[in-house]
Amino acid sequence: MRKMAAVVLAACALGGAGAEKNAYFGDLHVHTRFSFDAFSFATRGSPDDAYRFAKGGTLMHPAGIEVRLDEPLDFYAVTDHAAYLGAMTALLNPQHPRHREATELGLLDATTPAARGGYLPAARPFVETLGDDYDRKGAWAQIVAAAERHNRPGEFTAFIAYEFTPSREGGNMHRNVIFAGGDVPDNIFGRDDSANPEDLWAWMDEQRARGGDVLAIPHNSNGSDGWMFENVQYDGSPMDADYVDRRMRNEPLVEIAQVKGTSETHPALSPNDEWADFEIFPYRVGQWGKSRPNGSYVREAWLTGLGLEASTGMNPYRFGVVAASDTHNAGSRFDEENFLGKVGVHDALPQRRGSVPVGEFDGLPTYRHVYRMHYGAAGIAGIWAEENTRAALFAALRRKETFGTSGTRIRLRMFAGHGLPADLHDRRDMTAGMEGVPQGGDLEGGDVAPTFAVQALADPGAAPLQRLQVVKGWIEDGQTHERVFDIACSDGLAVDPATHRCPDNGATVDLATCAISAGLGAAQLGATWTDPAWDAPAIAFYYARVLENPTCRWSTWDAIRAGVPPRLGLPETLQERAWTSPVWVRP
Repeated sequence: MRKMAAVVLAACALGGAGAEKNAYFGDLHVHTRFSFDAFSFATRGSPDDAYRFAKGGTLMHPAGIEVRLDEPLDFYAVTDHAAYLGAMTALLNPQHPRHREATELGLLDATTPAARGGYLPAARPFVETLGDDYDRKGAWAQIVAAAERHNRPGEFTAFIAYEFTPSREGGNMHRNVIFAGGDVPDNIFGRDDSANPEDLWAWMDEQRARGGDVLAIPHNSNGSDGWMFENVQYDGSPMDADYVDRRMRNEPLVEIAQVKGTSETHPALSPNDEWADFEIFPYRVGQWGKSRPNGSYVREAWLTGLGLEASTGMNPYRFGVVAASDTHNAGSRFDEENFLGKVGVHDALPQRRGSVPVGEFDGLPTYRHVYRMHYGAAGIAGIWAEENTRAALFAALRRKETFGTSGTRIRLRMFAGHGLPADLHDRRDMTAGMEGVPQGGDLEGGDVAPTFAVQALADPGAAPLQRLQVVKGWIEDGQTHERVFDIACSDGLAVDPATHRCPDNGATVDLATCAISAGLGAAQLGATWTDPAWDAPAIAFYYARVLENPTCRWSTWDAIRAGVPPRLGLPETLQERAWTSPVWVRP
């Protein structure tokens, strides 16, 4: 549990000039009662409720529990589904022509079995019969108005946003659409307009031509069944320069972690990465069908992009990263110790999310077999920007000067250049007078190995840091390769130059109480590191990853509170972490 306010780490503007930058934390993926599925999960929190919660207020969870953040967020975006936006809330109006029918079916009263049965068997079939008999534009106007009410330049940023939710043969193709400012259209583009993301990009280009910038953030690529990161266009034709330009213009970022698992990499894709098996959600979204790893994970997409660039000169996957919650409760606490699920009443209790037995059979504990037992406790987006305003934060999203965490407020940043001073990572003003690029940038030229200054500051309310890493991907002999390098170790330990690994620092977790080792780990880690395996590759990417000491997973916390052993087959502990956007190095 986070018990202390995080320390602000200021740094001069990356690139060597300009105002100082701070790390700002927020959530760009939040659902309220205007999402038809969240409504059927008994969520009644409004966009106003969501923004108040993000700013430190109390939120009523669908299960009737009051929740509050330990520390307010800096920015927030309500991203309700465009599909059937506001349909269920519209039905609450007694004057609605189908209010009585919805009431008799039990879809509106959150205490009825029909309303709490889930949107697939009950609410969704009814909503699909509404046609145009609901006011999507009116609901969108309310969402826009709520963001405008709560936006406080310099104090709290409320982005105007929504979610585009198509699928492809059962694979998730969802995107969150984030507007730069308050000049937004009076209607939005949803899956009922087209399930093809390329049509969404065309609509976004139209909005940009009107004068308002906008970007989309794909999420849960891990559940896309391989469709999110193909090496062809949506219709199967070869990628061309126009496609690559449109994709990168409209999708400069992806979501690397959230409740429905992480999308960094998969053990089948990265067998030499000991930390690849982290909060893997193996299924497609909302179903038991397994999702193919190939084409579904971020690191592999970066490698695919290198291969395409080497063969065609075009790379559609030069994106940065953020993380988010995808809460359908109007707010998430991001906390393993206090996890209350994602889908309202359906996983609010430990028994419903499969972490605590519902009873016994032949003297053995009996659990619900639900895919929600593989959920994580959410992620958080980090942005390096000059100030907490829509303009500054959106500009940083555009240039990919971002990072994502698995839920704790680790501050992580990276700067790349040639011949950087060896102590650069120790400087508070890490980039003053330096030539180079921050995370998300392109480092051009140079006939020497690139150097990376990396800083990581632990969340004071979470576990200390254990190790700091750089992950490299590159092309060699026409093949893609990847490698993980530890670059800084906690507790005075040194990286083994042969294996490029830190020794284990011995940190453990008491599974009876979730107490962690005292006196082990670091409040901050840093290094100025030069690639020891550099061989003048044509193109490569590098990103930083930092790991905390082990702590209890939410399912173990549930078990301890219930007085039962942790469920077999679920991880008992995890290592919270953070990831930066990559730096691309090219000739």
